[in-house]
Amino acid sequence: MKNCSYQTAYKQLSLHYFLYFAVLGTTVPYMGLYLQSLSFSAIEIGQLLGIMMFTKVIAPNIWGWLADKSGRSIFWVRLATVLAAIASIGLILFESYWSVFLTLMIFSFFWHSSLPQFESYTLTCLGKDKHRYGQIRLWGSIGFIAAVVAIGWQIEHFSVALVPIDLLFILLIVWGSSYLVKDGKRIQEEGDGHGFIQILKRPEVASILIVSFLVQLSHGAYYAFYTIQLSELGYDKTTISLLWALGVLAEIGVFFWMSQLFRRYAVRFLILLSIALTILRWLIIGSLADSVFWMLFAQLLHAASFGLFHAGAIYLIDTYFKGNNHGKGQAIFAASSHGLGGALGMLLAGYTWTAGGAELAYGLSTIMVALAFMIAWRWTK
Repeated sequence: MKNCSYQTAYKQLSLHYFLYFAVLGTTVPYMGLYLQSLSFSAIEIGQLLGIMMFTKVIAPNIWGWLADKSGRSIFWVRLATVLAAIASIGLILFESYWSVFLTLMIFSFFWHSSLPQFESYTLTCLGKDKHRYGQIRLWGSIGFIAAVVAIGWQIEHFSVALVPIDLLFILLIVWGSSYLVKDGKRIQEEGDGHGFIQILKRPEVASILIVSFLVQLSHGAYYAFYTIQLSELGYDKTTISLLWALGVLAEIGVFFWMSQLFRRYAVRFLILLSIALTILRWLIIGSLADSVFWMLFAQLLHAASFGLFHAGAIYLIDTYFKGNNHGKGQAIFAASSHGLGGALGMLLAGYTWTAGGAELAYGLSTIMVALAFMIAWRWTK
């Protein structure tokens, strides 16, 4: 990709991130609420949201292998996006448990295949300017906010039943935006000769994958039940959507200042700081959710629990996996963190929420993050 750089591709890359994360701004805060409107139980909601994340264990690795073999990341991004759009039509047509289960499984398989390859393309495109990644990625957070606020208003004034239609509409726009990005063969880089399994066996690589898994596992209760939790405490949908938006605004701040943070501090320090603040966040949400003040503070900590941690982790993954291993490296990161960690997190959240409510669910989240901190302290470089 000789003609791709930060200067030439900034607008196209930023637009795609904006639209991609607008889809997440539709599903993450409101899919649980939509499933609740279909009269599914907390355990069933956990299972349905869990299968959406579990496909991320398998799908990115298949797409990563195909993209690395062909050297054409964007072709596979386009294919995954259009197939995800087609699959999402099932949410408009079906309401029974197994029909929705299969729909979410197929939709999420293709949807989760897309981002790791786009991340790989973006970081390859940036080259030596990869510290500018945050300035592109922050547009994804802006897209998330735009969707959260708009759809929250829509649910408040109309109906949550419109969420599947919103999802299909945005997916089609995402697919169209992928054609604004130039596809091309990836240039071979130093490091191509290192075996993928050899890289995985390195302690610092294995540790960041395990830590990412645990941190994402801890987010299960938040992603699955935060909207439901606040609704049951009497928060209106507009306030809930603004709290979600505040969290992502804090995340944008991290991405905006990412290059300065990485120049001033060691990545290891930033990751340890983010994990420590994540522990504090789950303690607050688990016990003080009836306080608007503490919810505002907890949402500001999203800057650490997602923004700072994600920025640090993806920086390390890009450093460890080079050349022909680049796409597979992004895929294994997505599979271990948002895939396996996200799936098990949401599945466990369904059972712990049923057994002991928010305190038990977020208590387990806190334990998982504390374990992640100990591993990161020992092995992350």
